[in-house]
Amino acid sequence: MDKLIISCITTYARSCLLKCNCKVGSFNREQRLYATSISDRFPLSGVRILDLTRIVAGPYCTMILGDLGAEVLKIERPGTGDESRKWGPPFFEGTQESTYFSCVNRNKKSVCIDLKKGRQVIYDLIKECDVLVENYVPGKLKEMGLGYEDIRKIAPKLIYCSLTGYGSTGPYASKPGYDVIAASVGGLMHITGPKDGPPCKVGVAMTDLATGLYAHGAIMAALLQRAKTNEGQWIQCDLLSTQVASLINVASNYLNAGKEATRWGSEHESIVPYESFPTKDGYLTVGTGSDAQFIALLRILELPQLADNKKFKTNTERVKNREELLHILRSEFKRKTNKEWMEVLADAPFPWGPVNSIGQVFDDPHIKNIGLVKEMEHATVGKVKLVGPPVIYSYAQNEARLPPPTLGQHTSEVLKELLKYSEATIKNLIHDKVIQ
Repeated sequence: MDKLIISCITTYARSCLLKCNCKVGSFNREQRLYATSISDRFPLSGVRILDLTRIVAGPYCTMILGDLGAEVLKIERPGTGDESRKWGPPFFEGTQESTYFSCVNRNKKSVCIDLKKGRQVIYDLIKECDVLVENYVPGKLKEMGLGYEDIRKIAPKLIYCSLTGYGSTGPYASKPGYDVIAASVGGLMHITGPKDGPPCKVGVAMTDLATGLYAHGAIMAALLQRAKTNEGQWIQCDLLSTQVASLINVASNYLNAGKEATRWGSEHESIVPYESFPTKDGYLTVGTGSDAQFIALLRILELPQLADNKKFKTNTERVKNREELLHILRSEFKRKTNKEWMEVLADAPFPWGPVNSIGQVFDDPHIKNIGLVKEMEHATVGKVKLVGPPVIYSYAQNEARLPPPTLGQHTSEVLKELLKYSEATIKNLIHDKVIQ
């Protein structure tokens, strides 16, 4: 039975691979079947990505694809590279390599090409790739002959993914986009921050990250579709649309009930109690999403009298009378330290957890136990620690395999091994400042 299953999978894999334009090194499509064998557990092994992105959203997307086994060729500007390489301090000790750059650029090869001078080099690379990802302002690449319609003529089966601030149409299309601006225009900052305080940005670039995740999913779907149709396509993702789509219940409340949103701090508009409570030495977050969980909280806090109070019987009533209830609960939580509460709540049937500093996060016994932090050897800075992929597969591999590259680390290697450029050609390109 196992042999029959493997035979069926192999036959299907061969049919899919022959339909696409993927290549591994100089292998032809038949040879690729053996390079990407059934025993290879990386889902995207054999898929090659041409990565023309910088900063966060695009690099985050391509890093996820790299974790899944795709070969990612990160195209960078000679001399400067990805802007986030200079986003510091902090830098790795004794270097000018920013720690910021390292967080979204593992599993990639850095290839330095001047897009204006090296268009033909890009064309040659595109013919060897399955996916192109870019995050230029709409129209910028088209001016250089690298827009979707230009590329489609060269590689009709290529999946071309654009990440922009506002999309390619609409009055904002030509504007550059940053996470904090999309979070402002898209309402996230309006609903983030203390109740009576100013709007706040989230501590990390959540709009960028969400856009990168949407793009990653869209690329995976397009690869699956191409296996069926043998066609490439243009995918467009943008920060503002992603941010508005991420408003979830807040958007639904306004669109269907006309309810304008406000800032709630750590409280929840529709669930009480659900917030970070100040303790004797910190903060502890507790969420009771059901009446049964609320009763359990009262039992643990030794406040049984509140269970019979009509004002707090149901979540609807608790939301209406939140101020009275929260005043009582906040006073109670201030009686003990975080450590004491963690002991009291150890077996609680509702979600809870301390508000950790970043140091406490990485010292957390659970984080240590699951091995989420990976250590890799970097070409110039020595050992580098990275937060590895958060997804675990029962069969497939999803790993941090390669450390973040130095600028132009793989230029000659890629042009020589993938494109079969001669040493003389590469030297001429370097001399003419087309590559670095």
